Amino acid sequence: MFPLFDSVPSRTTPVVTFGIIGSCFLVFFYELHLGAEQLQRFFYLFGFVPARFTDSRWADSVGFPARDYWPFITSMFLHAGWLHIIGNMWVLWIFGDNVEDRLGPRRFAAFYLICGIAASVVHWLTNQDSTVPALGASGAIAGVMGAYLVLFPKARIVLMIPVLFIPFFFEVPAVFFLVFWYLLQLVSGALALSSTQHASGVAFWAHVGGFGAGIALLPLFLIGRPKRARNRDDYRMEAAWHRPRRRDHRS
Repeated sequence: MFPLFDSVPSRTTPVVTFGIIGSCFLVFFYELHLGAEQLQRFFYLFGFVPARFTDSRWADSVGFPARDYWPFITSMFLHAGWLHIIGNMWVLWIFGDNVEDRLGPRRFAAFYLICGIAASVVHWLTNQDSTVPALGASGAIAGVMGAYLVLFPKARIVLMIPVLFIPFFFEVPAVFFLVFWYLLQLVSGALALSSTQHASGVAFWAHVGGFGAGIALLPLFLIGRPKRARNRDDYRMEAAWHRPRRRDHRS
């Protein structure tokens, strides 16, 4: 189940969303030029390794820099492969432009980073002994998805669901897709904790933490922001399939 489009047009150019996407791809292209050993070291130094902040003796023994908390931020810009980065950046594009439109560029940048940090904190609390680096923007993007749920619950999302390699397209309310996605992360995270093998390759609790942070922090970032006047066409069924052009005027 993969989202393709939403029905809410943005009214401003999402410069921060563009900037995040561009930054992630620049880092990824840099990764592609590293050898296997260099890439592994790069991931361990700049990815988020929970045990690094839990067991200082272990961290010292393997050569992690002391009192270095940059991975809480740098890990958001690392990705492990083409599918990883394309999937994350596509979802950020779908939901990020509208949330940035509502918060404004500066607030959206701060909101995105704080949600990403919160996601890493929750991942650390639920995987304190893990020595596997967590990579990717999905925790921060989960925060954006949580904010979108609050801001645009009546929006429509077009989904692509492959069945036996045949793509089927469905339109659903945004609230359905986002709540279903969150519950899936919550259940998957609970199953991972109860399993004897925690290494699933997906940081489910980072998603849960980022999504919750997005919902909880949104009211603070909306203080002083003008309310957006919603158009009748924003939530039409047809709008999800034929997304309107952005408007030049600001709210």
